[in-house]
Amino acid sequence: MTPSPSSAPRFSTLIELLRYRAQTQPDDLAYQFLIDGKREGTAYTYGKLDQLAQAIAAQLQQQQVKGERALLLYPQGVEVVAAFCGCLYAGVIAIPVPPPDAGRLKRTLPRLREIVKDAEATLVLSNARIIELIQGSDLDFPEFEAMRWIDTEAVEPDLAAQWEDPGVDKDVLAYLQYTSGSTSTPKGVMLSHYNLLHHSAYLQRACGYSTESATVTWMPYFHDYGLVEGLIQPLYNGAPCYIMAPLAFVKRPLRWLEAIARYSATHSQAPNFAYDLCIRRIKPAQREGLDLSCWQSAGNAAEPINPRIMQEFYDAFKDVGFRWETFSPAYGLAEATLLVSATPVGRAPVILSLDANALEQGQVRESPADGESNVRQTVSCGPLVCETEVVIVDPERATRCQPNQIGEIWVADAGVAHGYWQRSAATQETFGAHLKAAGPYLRTGDLGFMKGSELYITGRIKDLIIIRGTNHYPQDIEWTVQQIDPALRPDYGASFSIIEEGEERLIVVQEVERQHQQSLAAEELIAEIRQAISEAHELQVYAIALVKSGNVLKTSSGKIQRRGCRERFLSGNLEVLADWSENPRLTAKVRHLQSEVETLAKQLEVSQS
Repeated sequence: MTPSPSSAPRFSTLIELLRYRAQTQPDDLAYQFLIDGKREGTAYTYGKLDQLAQAIAAQLQQQQVKGERALLLYPQGVEVVAAFCGCLYAGVIAIPVPPPDAGRLKRTLPRLREIVKDAEATLVLSNARIIELIQGSDLDFPEFEAMRWIDTEAVEPDLAAQWEDPGVDKDVLAYLQYTSGSTSTPKGVMLSHYNLLHHSAYLQRACGYSTESATVTWMPYFHDYGLVEGLIQPLYNGAPCYIMAPLAFVKRPLRWLEAIARYSATHSQAPNFAYDLCIRRIKPAQREGLDLSCWQSAGNAAEPINPRIMQEFYDAFKDVGFRWETFSPAYGLAEATLLVSATPVGRAPVILSLDANALEQGQVRESPADGESNVRQTVSCGPLVCETEVVIVDPERATRCQPNQIGEIWVADAGVAHGYWQRSAATQETFGAHLKAAGPYLRTGDLGFMKGSELYITGRIKDLIIIRGTNHYPQDIEWTVQQIDPALRPDYGASFSIIEEGEERLIVVQEVERQHQQSLAAEELIAEIRQAISEAHELQVYAIALVKSGNVLKTSSGKIQRRGCRERFLSGNLEVLADWSENPRLTAKVRHLQSEVETLAKQLEVSQS
């Protein structure tokens, strides 16, 4: 019989955890890969995983690389779990990163190179196909040539007999989680064995996990949501995990729900866009035969949560067993290991109707959902996870906000990461925040408020754009735009996001050089901008405004004021030469017509009075 979590001993390292699983339940299923999200592929029991981890570690130990950093480059699957555990068993610091795409090497490898340089990585763990792809490319990356490449799938399991316990303790780093930042400035979040075990214990309590749980995950292993709750948490629970490739989900979202039903999964997580994809791509006839009554916790995090999508998903799948209280909206970030707050299992999500105008002014004011005022439905991300502490802070004054005031979310907990790898100034700025006689706190850069015990997210201080669960830095998008045509003024563009119908949408404002304003081929240029962003960033632009010089605001030191540009865009105060939007209401022409109608209406009122 599988031991319950409460009867299992406390562990100081992930090595102790896996060794315990291998000794007490060696034949129990740990991980099962689903080919195309459907057919069963490679599977590991705890005993098998322990053996493979020892064998990979023994090969690493032969090269005396304890404490060094190793890239993990794998397709989604069980093999990356073995490689990750092999690094732990050797005292090597793992770096989970996206595997290169053969069709996009020139775009994906530069960021990989920056991570290698930042981490001073000396090892690559991968499989033969990916190693051959990179080493056979004609791209010039001398850093890769100096690294040692190990095909872990070719490591003989019998090598496990030569493994020696590395003798690491709880404070040793387990891995670096690189943030999805600008290609020139990736930062590695330092996470120790203790961070992960402490947080796994939190998730077990807060998210209702037990040895009777089962997880289905397609979230990428190099994403903190996919790695921590998708892959590490099942190991902590001693319960099976069924792994799909992200592409298998995107191609056929039905496979995700079918896997949940087939394996009676209790837990599965995804960003908001995944639920939307299910609504749009799974036809009513395809829902027949599904049984989602087993699903206890449908995590929803990693991007803004749209209450309309939640309602539509529930309406679409309630007849096949999905319950409203299965939704578990949550909030977290890699710097806190993962979650800061989460909606408990079995409790319905909380949604507030808030005055949107007050929100723009940093104030929380409830408004009737059926009222005439501008209302924004805001989903609670749940109560704080276990003993996590959060304070809402005025980021300019570093003082606590009033109860109905929006501020920056500051977090304190033992699960907060050690900082950023070899970046002392950034670590101090982000992880060393203090209030009067209190701290240190982790500055999240996210804006929100607490109401009762619930945490609500309203926006970001940072310029980061999160769409479909993926982080995008605006300077990368702006650079792409400004390479298109000489008419587009270099360093005078602003990319930012707005919330439309509960979803984050990309907006591009770009100045045009004065000498090109009269001869501007605006329609063609806007089309080129849309295509370039789609190809380079896999993003769909919601609105583009080509504006006169002097409209993109900058600070005295020359930094783009993206929040200021956003405010001017929303208020219609830009001098627009040409624009386009999926929503005509956001174009200058419609705004002008609306203004004329309002003016005529006021004149009519005056004449009638």
